[in-house]
Amino acid sequence: MKIASWNVNSIRARQERLLRWLAEQQPDIVCLQELKVTEEQFPFQALHEAGYRAAVYGQKAYNGVAILARTELTDVERGFGDWKEEAQARLIAATVDDLRVLSVYVPNGAEVGSEKYAHKLRWLDRLKRYLKGCDLPERPLVMCGDFNIAPEARDVAHPDAWEGTVLFNPEMRAAFRELLDLGLIDTFRKHEAGGGFYSWWDYRRLAFVRNDGLRIDHILATPSLADRCTAAWIDRQARKGPKPSDHAPVIAVFDWP
Repeated sequence: MKIASWNVNSIRARQERLLRWLAEQQPDIVCLQELKVTEEQFPFQALHEAGYRAAVYGQKAYNGVAILARTELTDVERGFGDWKEEAQARLIAATVDDLRVLSVYVPNGAEVGSEKYAHKLRWLDRLKRYLKGCDLPERPLVMCGDFNIAPEARDVAHPDAWEGTVLFNPEMRAAFRELLDLGLIDTFRKHEAGGGFYSWWDYRRLAFVRNDGLRIDHILATPSLADRCTAAWIDRQARKGPKPSDHAPVIAVFDWP
């Protein structure tokens, strides 16, 4: 089973790219982030013709997450379900072939010390509480998405330059470790220990050409699923060409069921 995660940075702008990529890679499950459309605007028909069903949590112009699958998606949940107001569409969950799948889009945080950064911390706390209710680590579960966190220095091309920013600082690194401590494993690091692998590059200053990026998109799995992970990589090729997303897809393959 091939699972992918991709922040498409507007599915309207990237629809044809996504359809081509699906035809080339043939993933079984895809978690999308930053759709920037409502559910009514989502291209259900085009994806159905490509062989995928979709569960969507949309929002006009901003945010938005989805899960695509070749088989039926059941028990779909949108948001945390904690009775707090959901002003932003950033979390969707569904079950696919007995596997619980989460697509998450963690807030960026703007700058350390700002109200948006405080919101990012609160959002991560809500995510931890949500995961504690998911029967981890016993339940087979995969959480994919744009976490807006680079977990370690090896995940940043120039860690000294990025240290102290909203994507790379001690508080964010600790928050990411706390997610792993709940019973999750970083599937990419199960297969690749080295640096130089990134999933996001700024559009400016030829960052992609210079590989000046950060690894902020992740596929995290519970141990029973991670033990069956046979490969994981970042599809850098999908970041090339005209009008790309600023993110590349991340992919993991599992021997499942």
